[in-house]
Amino acid sequence: MLKIKKGDTISVIKGKDKGKTGKVLAINLSMGRALVEGINLAKKHKRQTRQDEKGGIVSIEMPISMSNIALLCKNCNRQTRVGFSILKDGTKARICKACKEAV
Repeated sequence: MLKIKKGDTISVIKGKDKGKTGKVLAINLSMGRALVEGINLAKKHKRQTRQDEKGGIVSIEMPISMSNIALLCKNCNRQTRVGFSILKDGTKARICKACKEAV
């Protein structure tokens, strides 16, 4: 089970975007990187491919290392480490290590 999944709200703990928050759009397990909305922006030169499409310099999100992000807990509203707990029905659930609530 993954500690950070698609759709989670995260906070950046290292790098040029330190302190920013965003939503996880995709995760690449083989590279250990996550694509986060509005984080780690890079400039890309795009050419016009169709008449109605505009060319120029655009900002796109680049993947950020999983070690540089932390999950934001919805209950205690701060960066947290993720633990796992087995519920009464036998399923595994992610929990916040600070407040012990399910994420």
